[in-house]
Amino acid sequence: MSHELTRGDRVVVTGAAGFIGSAVTRALLARGADVVALLEPGASAKNLDNLDLERREVDITKLSSLAGVFDGAKYCFHLAAKFGFWPSDASTFYDVNVKGSRHVIAQASEAGVDRIVYTSTVATLGLWRTKSGTPSNEDDVADLSHLYGNYKQTKYVAEHEVLRLAAQGAPVVLVLPTMPHGPYDYRPTPSGKVVLDYLNGAMPGYVDTAMNVAHVDDLALGHLLALEKGLQGRSYICGGENISMAQLLAILSDVTGLPSSQRKFPSFFPLVAGYASQFFEGSVLHREPRVPLEAAQMAGTRMTFDDTRARTELGYTSRPAALALYESAQWFVDNDYVNDDRVAQLRWNPPSAN
Repeated sequence: MSHELTRGDRVVVTGAAGFIGSAVTRALLARGADVVALLEPGASAKNLDNLDLERREVDITKLSSLAGVFDGAKYCFHLAAKFGFWPSDASTFYDVNVKGSRHVIAQASEAGVDRIVYTSTVATLGLWRTKSGTPSNEDDVADLSHLYGNYKQTKYVAEHEVLRLAAQGAPVVLVLPTMPHGPYDYRPTPSGKVVLDYLNGAMPGYVDTAMNVAHVDDLALGHLLALEKGLQGRSYICGGENISMAQLLAILSDVTGLPSSQRKFPSFFPLVAGYASQFFEGSVLHREPRVPLEAAQMAGTRMTFDDTRARTELGYTSRPAALALYESAQWFVDNDYVNDDRVAQLRWNPPSAN
């Protein structure tokens, strides 16, 4: 069956106001799709300002809330997820990430939607090979003891529930995006916060680690390719460039003209800061820790990935990490996230798009 996206197709997008979700939404609109954006009740929808689409507030944790949502829809992109390191109550993550995913896929399938693209995460994959410099791929099984925090744990469970539904006939394809960067990161996301901290001079040093950096708009196009060319029940990593933290900081220095931190902290340093922040801010002050323990536990892990499957089977492509970081930095500056004294020091040096 052909799954080519054509003008006028009715497409439901959950999590449409999120960072990657809004990029997928913009990509769909650019292709002429009739988008129905499902929004969390009361959540900000800034990312959808001035976009011509239908909006619906839906609580995906309640099956009844999805009644009629998929009527007439040809496709669905399920990006809604509970992300973060706080609160510590796992039930809120489970309700959205696991139960909500079951609800969306079951309702979309029952309504006769031709294809569902489910956004998982590379955080569900095993990273044991990255220690020796070999990037992980879709076949690397996670070590459960390394699934730090409620987000990763519930996304891992959710992915298996999605695969179970696919085995039962649900027309699901899975996309596993890597670290997104680029414009419209209002929250900002943890990946965007690295850029923002750098811009504001709030990064005293770094830990020797590595990550896969991708432009958020490339990830969005990867979702559309998964819709059209992906195989049912198959997972596809969509990423960009594998770079070290030192390289990331060097790129930011090059494109912004701001000095790069040369201080490298030992790998145990984030753990000390994470445990201290968890105790004083989390347990004593009952507020979100500045240094989340889950993030500190992953700080020294090399999050590098091989997206050959998506490039070979889907025709996925990506632009340089430098472009993604440059456009992320520029957006934060243009939207007043950066201190005036740091803005005055900027000397932009746009990278090549190739």
